Amino acid sequence: MDEEKIRELIMKKQTNSRISCKAAFEVADEAGVSRMAVGRLLNEMKIKIHSCQLGCFK
Repeated sequence: MDEEKIRELIMKKQTNSRISCKAAFEVADEAGVSRMAVGRLLNEMKIKIHSCQLGCFK
């Protein structure tokens, strides 16, 4: 999946520039890319992760 489509998926799942860890994982799985690639895009898009499954982000 190309980067623009991944950005569109992220935008659909984010709220107020925040996305849950679970939703970010779902984007990666749906797009067929690594979670690290989605994390990089989230950083570029200035979208914060919340509800981290590891407890790193509240």
